[in-house]
Amino acid sequence: MKVLILTFGTRGDVQPFVALARELRERGHNPVLAAPVRFGGLADEHGLSMVGVDDGPLRLLDAARGVGETMTGGVRAKLELARSIPATFSRIFEDVTAIATTGRGVGADVVVHNGQIIAAPHIAEKLGVPAVLALTVPMYVPTREFPWPGQSLPPGLPGPLNRATYLGMKGPAMMFGRTVDRWREAALGLPRRRGRHDPLRRPDGGPAPVLNAVSPHAVRPPADWPSAVVTTGYWFLPAPATGLSDELAAFLDAGEPPVLIGFGSMAGPSPVRTTEMVLAAVARAGVRAVLATGWGGLAATALPDKVIAVDQVPHDLLFPHVAAVVHHGGAGTTGAAAAAGRPQVICPFVADQPFWGRRMHSLGVAPAPIDQHRLTEERLATAIITAVTDADIRDRAAQLGTQIRKEHGVATAVLQLESLATTGT
Repeated sequence: MKVLILTFGTRGDVQPFVALARELRERGHNPVLAAPVRFGGLADEHGLSMVGVDDGPLRLLDAARGVGETMTGGVRAKLELARSIPATFSRIFEDVTAIATTGRGVGADVVVHNGQIIAAPHIAEKLGVPAVLALTVPMYVPTREFPWPGQSLPPGLPGPLNRATYLGMKGPAMMFGRTVDRWREAALGLPRRRGRHDPLRRPDGGPAPVLNAVSPHAVRPPADWPSAVVTTGYWFLPAPATGLSDELAAFLDAGEPPVLIGFGSMAGPSPVRTTEMVLAAVARAGVRAVLATGWGGLAATALPDKVIAVDQVPHDLLFPHVAAVVHHGGAGTTGAAAAAGRPQVICPFVADQPFWGRRMHSLGVAPAPIDQHRLTEERLATAIITAVTDADIRDRAAQLGTQIRKEHGVATAVLQLESLATTGT
C-alpha cells in the first residue's frame, strides 16, 4: 500500500505523521511523507525521506516573532495576518501538485492529510483514491457534546448550539475557496462540484473517513459522531535512544522531582517578563523547576540554584522524571504529559489550547486552566502547588497515563488505512 501523507503546521502538527509514516514502513507499506521543508531533520532522525513542501504561512509567523506576539497584537494584527496567508499557499499548491502527479506520490492508494494542506482532498480526487482526514484535535466533526475546539468557547452550551459552533470550520473555505477553484481547474483539470470545499465529504457525497489521533480516554468519542470517524489513540514516536544530558540528569538526581515549565512560542511579545514571572511563581511555590526555552516562549536568564534551563528535550525522556508539567495546552504536549501520567497546569493562549485546558481539568488531572492573559505569579504558584500536592490529581493522572500507554494508536491507524485501501470506502 502506498500512502501519500500531506501535513502542515508546527512541529506538533507534523510529528504524529512522522510516527504514522514510520509505522507504515515498519509494516511493509510505502509511505510518502510531505511536510514543510523545515522538518526534514525530524524525518531524517527516524530514517524517513521526507518530500519538502514550501513553508508558506509559517514564514509569516516567523516574521511576526511567533504566534504569541501575533495573537496579542489585537484585531488589526490578526486581520493583517489573515489577509497575508492566501498568497502564501500558491507555492504549496504547486509543490503538492508536483508530488502527487509527477513526483513520489504518483500511484498512491490513499491520501492522508491533517486539513491544513487544503489541497489534499482535491489531490485525492484527481488520483481517484480515498482522502483521509487525520486530526490531532477533534475540530472538524460536529457534535452536541462539546463546542468547537478551535476557539475558546464557554462550556455547558445546549447541544444544538454546540453543533452550531462547528460552523467555525467553514472559515478556510471562505478564505481560500476562489484560490482553490482556480487551482483545481488549471492544475488538476477538475470541474466545480457541490461540496468540493468540505473535507468531510467524498466526491460522491458520502462521508469521508476521519482518524482522530487522540486517546479515547482523553476525548471520549461522542455518541453522535458518524461511523466514518475513528478515534485511534495518540500517534507517538518511539522514545529516542539517546538519554538526557549529563547536566540535566545531575539536576534531576539532586533533589525532589522538579516541575517542567514551557510555553512553546506562546509567551507573547516579552518572553523575558514572562520568565521573570514564572521564576517568581516557582520561588513562591517552593519547588524545583526545569524551564524549556527552546521555542522562544521563555528566555534563558540568570537562574537560581533550584532552576535549570534546557533547550529542547524529547517529552518522553523528560516527562517521567518531573512532578508536573506546566504548559500552554498544545495538543502534542497535552497528550505527552497525559501519557506520562503527570499532573498538568495548562495556561492556554489561543485556538485549541483552552479546549485542552478544560478537558484535562474535567478529567481531574489538572487544576482549572489559567488564561495566559490572566497569568500572574500568585495564580501560577497556587496552581503549581495544587498540581504537585493534591493526591487525587496525582492518582488520576497516573491512572490516565496507564490507560494511554496500553493503546497502540498509530498501529490502529494503519489497520484502518489498510482496510480503506482494500475496500475503497
